[in-house]
Formats: sequence, structure tokens, C-alpha cells
Amino acid sequence: MLTRTMWIIGTLWCAYLLAQPLNSVSEPSQDEYRFAARPAPSVQAEKPDGKNSGKNAYIIPAGTILPVRLNSTVSSAKSKPGQVISGRIMQDVPLSSGTRIKEGSKVAGRIVEVTPARPGERARLSLRFDKLIFSHKTVSISTNLRAIAGFMRINEAQTPTSGPSESDVYRWLTTEQIGGDIAYGEGGPVTTHNDPNDVVGKKVNGGVLGQLRANGVANCRGATDGNESPQAIWVFSSDACGVYGIEHIRIVSSGRSGVPGLIVFGSDKQNLKIPGGAGMLLRIEKNSD
Repeated sequence: MLTRTMWIIGTLWCAYLLAQPLNSVSEPSQDEYRFAARPAPSVQAEKPDGKNSGKNAYIIPAGTILPVRLNSTVSSAKSKPGQVISGRIMQDVPLSSGTRIKEGSKVAGRIVEVTPARPGERARLSLRFDKLIFSHKTVSISTNLRAIAGFMRINEAQTPTSGPSESDVYRWLTTEQIGGDIAYGEGGPVTTHNDPNDVVGKKVNGGVLGQLRANGVANCRGATDGNESPQAIWVFSSDACGVYGIEHIRIVSSGRSGVPGLIVFGSDKQNLKIPGGAGMLLRIEKNSD
């Protein structure tokens, strides 16, 4: 009975921590969104020791993954073209220069086009994330979408696969990433679902650092642009690709083809809705300039 009670308390606490920042983050203002100056694919990143890098700017390498949580709901029924949208960086993102984009930074963008559902025509919605807001600076970026997941799937990925005993430390328990990888507690290895000897990453504070793997079935690439560095993939598996836990939507365009950076969603029912709290893996494109 005590074990079950502790497991329930842990699950609720995890959900609280995930939802809490969402309620306190507002969309960037119009002035904040326009602050970026092109070209500028760089950011005043913070060094791992917590000291700011000063006047030196650090390039965000193409192929870098940004683990993002959507701050507000977008839908084909209520969203309008030009509407500003934003997301929160959910895990420290290490850069090849030895610096990092800190957890809590923002990405911002806009709704580009909305097509409401009509008789014989399904709903569509296109958007782009093209600003990184960090340490009071705004930088232009170009991104594509690798994976997106609903809030409940994120919560499940942060909940241990088995209930803790009285002596267990919650963050050391095993969890299953979105897509199937197994994370063996903070500081432990992350392996593929089918092979516990196939290590693809490491569980760290706030998420997972891992090498991206290609997913041929879902048409996702592995590492790109020569960026072989471990990526901040948060609650996602190393080969996570596509839509998880959000019903009736599909990725029509990830932003890789067609118009660069333009992410297009389609729906198989009347309205298209992506709820606030959804998680995404965005990838920095080579043409971030």
C-alpha cells in the first residue's frame, strides 16, 4: 500500500513540475519577436561553469536539436496567420564550443497559414520557429520538426516503469522514452528498447543526451551536417520521429523540403488542434542565416 501511494505521489509531482512553468510563461511581445537582426546564427551562450561568455558569440551548429515545449495551444479553429507562438527549451543544450543554451530559454515564431476544415477539405496549419531568445538576446534561426508528442506521453516518459520501494530515489528509477528507448535513472545509460547492451545515450539532469539515430520507416535522418555531438533529446528516444499521443494530426511537411523552416500539419478530422504543453524536437537547419 505504501509503495503504491509513493508511486502515485511521484507521478503527480512529475506532472506538476511539467505543467508549472507553462502557466508562468507568456508569449513574446511583438517587439521581442522583431528584435533579431539577420544574419546572425549565433547566441550569447553560457559556459558550463555558469559564467557568461561575454562579448564572444558562439555559433549554433547545424544539426543541433532543440527540445521544446509549446507554450500555448494552436488550432485551425482559433489561430490566425501572423499570430506569435513560443516554446520553452526543456533541457540544457550543449554546443560544440563547450557552451550551452540553458534550459528555460525560448524559441519564438508565427502561425503562417490556417486552413479551416470545410466539406471535402481537411484542416491544415503551418507555422515556423525562427527566433531563439536567450539571455536577453534574440537570434535568427531556421528549424525543422523531427518529432512531436502530447502532454500525456511526456508525463508517461517521466514516470518510472515500476513503482518505487521505500528506499528508492525517484530520479534513479528506470523510465521509457517516447519512442521506446530505456533510461536507467539519472546518470545511467540509455539503451534501445530491444537491446540493453545497445547504449545510445545517457540520462542527465533534465533529460537525455544521446546520438540521433535514423528512422527509415518514418523518414527521419540521424546526425546531419557532420554534427555528431550528443544531442539534448529530453524525453524522446534517439530515433523518435513523427507524432506521438496527439490524435488526428499528421506532419505534412517537417520544414526540410518545400519552403525551408515551414512546418505544416494536417488533420484527418474536422479541426486541427495541438495543445499547449506538447513537446517537440526541433533541428537547426544549415541555412540559419
